[in-house]
This record gives sequence, structure tokens and C-alpha cells, in this order.
Amino acid sequence: MPRRTSTLAKAAPRSFTISWPNSASTRSLATPAARSCPCLTRSLNRRTSSLSCVAMNKAPATWRRGMRGQPASPVSCWSRRVPAPPTLSRRSRSACIRGSSSLHDRLTWCTQDALMDGTPIIVFSGQVATPVLGTDAFQEADILGITRPCTKWNVQVRHVNDLARNIREAFHIATTGRPGPVLVDLPKDITAGVCQTSVSTTPQLIGYYGEDKVHGNRVDQAANLAEAARLINVSKKPVIYAGQGTQHCSEQLRELAITMNLPVTTSFQGMGAFDETHPLSLHMLGMHGSAYANYAIQDADCVIAIGARFDDRVTGRVRDFAPEARRAGRLGQGGIIHFDISGKQVGKIVPTNVGVVGDAAYNLAQLLPQLEAKARPEWHAQLNAWKKQHPFRYRNHTGSNRALKPQRVIEELYTQTKHRDDVIISTGVGQHQMWAAQFYRWRQPRSLVSSGGLGTMGFGLPAAIGAKVAKPNAMVVDIDGDASFSMTLMELATAAEFNVGVKVLLLNNHAQGMVKQWQDLFYEERYSATIMKNPDFVKLAEAMNCQGLRCSSQDDLAEKMAAFLAADGPIVGEFIVDGDEHCYPMVGAGRALDEMIFGDFDDCPPTTST
Repeated sequence: MPRRTSTLAKAAPRSFTISWPNSASTRSLATPAARSCPCLTRSLNRRTSSLSCVAMNKAPATWRRGMRGQPASPVSCWSRRVPAPPTLSRRSRSACIRGSSSLHDRLTWCTQDALMDGTPIIVFSGQVATPVLGTDAFQEADILGITRPCTKWNVQVRHVNDLARNIREAFHIATTGRPGPVLVDLPKDITAGVCQTSVSTTPQLIGYYGEDKVHGNRVDQAANLAEAARLINVSKKPVIYAGQGTQHCSEQLRELAITMNLPVTTSFQGMGAFDETHPLSLHMLGMHGSAYANYAIQDADCVIAIGARFDDRVTGRVRDFAPEARRAGRLGQGGIIHFDISGKQVGKIVPTNVGVVGDAAYNLAQLLPQLEAKARPEWHAQLNAWKKQHPFRYRNHTGSNRALKPQRVIEELYTQTKHRDDVIISTGVGQHQMWAAQFYRWRQPRSLVSSGGLGTMGFGLPAAIGAKVAKPNAMVVDIDGDASFSMTLMELATAAEFNVGVKVLLLNNHAQGMVKQWQDLFYEERYSATIMKNPDFVKLAEAMNCQGLRCSSQDDLAEKMAAFLAADGPIVGEFIVDGDEHCYPMVGAGRALDEMIFGDFDDCPPTTST
């Protein structure tokens, strides 16, 4: 087959060519200026499906997923020719090309998850041709109406000339301000059409303001920063509460905490932004967070929230959240300070004394010179006392009972991986997710990929595949539970087909553990739809061309974990764990942060990861 070449109009010196050989794709630019050219004049009779792939190829995406479906065929055929071709998913969640209406039911919880966790995702959905829109044509669906509540922005391309621009707009909106999901609906006749005029890719977003991530604030925050610095300087018991927004400014967070001697607790999605092995770390805050972090927030006279929203799993009973900081705020001797990229988050749930709206990295750099370093020995002595009194604990089996504890499995994973800086952990949703938060030590930013706000069971394996494709040299481990894993285990076939070397650490307690825990504690052990009759996960993995191993005893744990981590290619490591184990500490529904339920562990030593 002859080489196929598409040449753009000679708009020297910014013209460029896209060349597609038979098997591999290459891109050559006439000049470096072409990479940043906001308006590209393309030759007549250019297939719009190829224009969409050019626009996607110029956007900052490293991984794309494909989906079957006749309306998506024009784009999917061309997308095989770009440098990052799509992988075909059994059940996709990520940047993707979707088919038509029968697939939209799986789309909404993906975009809602991304919306709640601030994850930039671009979805391209296939649609019926524009002449039959609104006629209930085969597989037609109002995807704009369906996804409007669960996307940051969505658009349906109605003219071939708008296609490239709409795609650039989608990437711009998804990655500026608070990141989030966007959707571009592509009618079949648009992607199969022919572009016969010059087109512009310059975004035209009237009224959209995305806070720039590098160059400061859209609105001057000097006065707010000065007041925030004053409140921090006069406070006696300050604490930093770091959320996911600090993942991109972990260096500034570390400098602020260490230079000013400020203790740091994080949200679940903020873990890793601050090294948890540092003495200033209080670990995770909230319902299953550390007791000392919860006590610290309740006793602090100044709470400095950075890139975090005050989720109910963090605040407990809102009216009783951070009472001392609220009291200090009324006296002008402290208070609650909130740094966030989105102004609508400031004061939304918890009243704040000062709100600083804009990029956290920039604003922390402006704040630091205005602060006074103080030792605050009494405050740190109290924090250390809480750490000593309430470490993470569990009752490990001894003697003849050598059944595995799930916490011990995660500790062993950390022990055998802590020497590496390239470990990425994904999780499903449930007890295993909280044990991973408690018993793994998070030292690197963006080392955790999990569903926080929506709590989407089945998230772990697809997320691990995405992380491994994006960072092929990293070690990627999905810590999963049997119930959560069962919801997307078909993705093992995807991992095997493309030889994506993900490792599934499966904690099998034969139950939906978190629901069972609530039934144990609050519903008199009336189990309803929580006890699982599972398949043989090792045989299932092997049937999908993956490796599998099983461990059911503490005596074999270290050896089996080493074999699991050393395996080449996708592998499922099934660890049979105690099905009656609970996740502690725990803040019950409607309780304040310092009203925690502790397990009976007073005679147990602190964990090795504490």
C-alpha cells in the first residue's frame, strides 16, 4: 500500500505536515513555531475525522481509550494512525472515544467521579447524524442532557468547521481552573464529512475564566494573603489541611510546613503531597483518618486548608468542626483560612475567615515571606502525645492461628516497595481503600489513584491500567477488595491483550467489608447482600491470560509478596484475609471528628508503618 500523506496549506513559516506510514505514525513540523500556532489553515477537502485526530494529537493527552460503536467509526478508524492509538476497553473510564447510546449508562458515573475528584477527562461520544437528531433514531440519546450535571462542560459539534476548535476548547476547559471532565458529542456526518474551508483552532470561550496554574491570580489576592499571614503568625496551634490541590505544589507545601514548623494533615486525595514519614505529618484526616489528625483539627486555633474541599468524610458533624479555630477567628487570633482554585468552594460548607482564590503554588510562594517561623513547643508536644497514645493498630493473630490480617498485607507491600520512588497505587472502594490509606506510607505526590468523592467500586483495575500505560516504567499496584474487583475484573483481558503489567493485590475477605462493618456495628449483624460467594480468582486470572498466585498464611506472606512484585506482566495476587476485621478508628454518622470509635487494641503494639 502506498504511503499516505496529508499536507496542510503552505502558510509558511507555520505550515506543517502529518505523515502516516502503513504501520507506525510520525509527525513532522516545518518550524518550532507551528507547535504553538493558534490558527492553522488546512487544505480543502480534508476529512474532518482526521482533523479531530490532529487536534487530539496536539492536545496534552498521553493515553486514549477506544470504544466500539458504529457512530464512532470515522474517528476510531483515523485514531489508529496517531502516535498514541487507543486501547479497546471492556468497560472504559478515562480519556476515551465512546460509541452511541447503549454505552452512555456507563459514562455518567465515570464523568461524575471525575467531576467530584477534579480529574481532567475528555470524552468523545459518537452520535447519530445531524439530519435525524431528535427523531428517536436507532441508538440516539440526548447525551448533552444526560451529562450536563456531571461534566464541567459539554458540546455537540454541529458543523465540520467547528470540530477542531471545539476539541481545543474541550482540552482547555478540562485542564484549567479546577480540572474536570468535558464531553464532545460527535454526530456521524460531522466526523465523516469533508472540510472545504480554512478553520481556526483558537478557543472562543466567552465568559469562561480558568485560573492560570503558573502566572498568578485573575483577581488580586494581596490583601487576603496579608490577612492570612497575620492570622497564622498570631496563632498558637496552627495546622495545615492539604487536599488534592496540593498535589501539583508539593514543593511549596513542604517548604511552608518545614520552614514554619507547621503540622500537616491531608484529605484522602491529598495523600502523598506531603511525605508521611516526616515528623510533621499527621497522616489522613476524617472518618477513618488518624485519631491524632482529628484531635489536632478540633483543637487547632488556625486551620489552613489548601486545595481541599470540606467533604463530609472530613468534617464529620459540620457545626462541630474545628470549634477552637472558629472561636479564635471571632477574636482575630486565628481562624479558618481557605486556599482554593475555585471561589465557589470558599465558605461553601465551613465558614472561613479568609479565602485566597487562585493557584495554590503561586499563592503559597507569596505567603511564605510574610510568615514568622515559630517553635510552638507546647503544641508539638501535644501532637506527639496524641501520636503515641493513638497510633494505627490492629490485633495480629499469633500462635496456631496464622490467618492473614489485611493491614499486615499492606504493611508488607510497603516494606518491600518503600525503597522505590516510582510506585503508584490505585484502589477500589471499601475497607481495603481505607486500610491502604492508613497502613501504606505516602511519600510522593500523585502516587495514589482512587475514587474519593463518588466512591466508585470497581475503580482500581481500570485506573491501574491507565497509570501503567501513562508511566510504563513505574510499578503500578491495584490494592483491591473482592467485591470491588468483581465489578471490573473483565479489564484483566484488556491488560493481557496489551501486556500492561499491572499488579492486582486482592484482599479477599469474602464480603462487602465496609457495608458488613456497619451491619456489625449498627444493625445487630443483620447481613443483607454483603456475604460473597466468589469465583476462583487465580483460575479466573489465568483464564484471561494473566498470572495468578494465592496466599492465605502469615508464614508465606513475605515470600509470596516478593514473587507477586517480581512478576513480569499482569498478575493477580489473591490474599485470603480475616473476614471479620473492622477498619478503625471510625467516626460514626452524625458524629464530630473527636467522637471516634476505637477498636479494642490497647494491648496491641503500634503498627510497623506508624
